[in-house]
Parts: sequence; structure tokens; C-alpha cells
Amino acid sequence: MAGRRVALKAIDWLAFAERVPPSQKSMFNALKTRSDAIAAKLASLPETPAPIDWAFYKSAVTKPGIVEEFEKKFKALQIPEPVDTQTSIINEQEIESNAKGLAFIEESKVRVAQYEKELDKLKNMIPFDEMTIDDLNEAFPETKLDKVKYPYWPHRSISEL
Repeated sequence: MAGRRVALKAIDWLAFAERVPPSQKSMFNALKTRSDAIAAKLASLPETPAPIDWAFYKSAVTKPGIVEEFEKKFKALQIPEPVDTQTSIINEQEIESNAKGLAFIEESKVRVAQYEKELDKLKNMIPFDEMTIDDLNEAFPETKLDKVKYPYWPHRSISEL
């Protein structure tokens, strides 16, 4: 049973290690060491616990009936295995996160394309020391001063400053 449980919950430590930032490597190594120790301890345990020798206890315990009572209660004891209620929720969250991640990647590709166009524009632009005011206003329209609408310095609305 222990071997079966370990096999079901195996962790891909290499994939996990690739996602750990360098600042958290020591914590990751501590987690892996602790997990390996627990897995080794679990693997060393037998599949089924050793049976209780009730005959030995009947001969060793002097109070009559107590061992029979314990044996009866022990055999009646049923410990249910916990029901897994979280895996489906986690799987749904994983699907949702993957969808959000793919959407973010697509949005990022669009932004990267825009930034590359902007970068090409800046690379092919006249050097600043050779620009005239008209060239600057053409390259960067936000720098153009509206002297008709705002005839006094700074030729902009106070709220824009």
C-alpha cells in the first residue's frame, strides 16, 4: 500500500527545479531533502501493519475480560480514508490558469510587435542633435506646442503640466 501511494504522488523534481528562482534554491533543496526522507521512511514501512498477538496479551494481562474488550473494539474500529475533494478544484484552476497564461502570451506578442515597430521608428529617426523643431514635432506629436489655443508660455493647459 505504501508503494502504491508513493507511485501515485510522484513529483517531477527536475521540472520543479527549473521553475524555482535562484533566491529560493536553498528552500527548494530543504523541501526536496525532507520529502525524500519522508518517502524513504514510508517505503521502509510494511504494506500492512504487524498483527496484534492477542493470545500474548491475554496471558500477560491479569484483569479478566479487558483484552477481549480491547480486541472486540479494535476489530470493530474502521478508519475511513479521506475523500479527495480538492483535486477537481485544482484541475479546474489549472485549466483556467493555462487559459489565462495563453491569453497573456498572445497579448504580449501583440505588445512586442508594437514595441518593435516603435523601436524601428526610433532607430531610423534623425539623430536628436540634427533635428529641427519641426522634425521633433513630426517624430513626437505630443511635443508640439499649441500657440493659438494657449498663446502664453508654456503653451499648454495647466492641467497637462
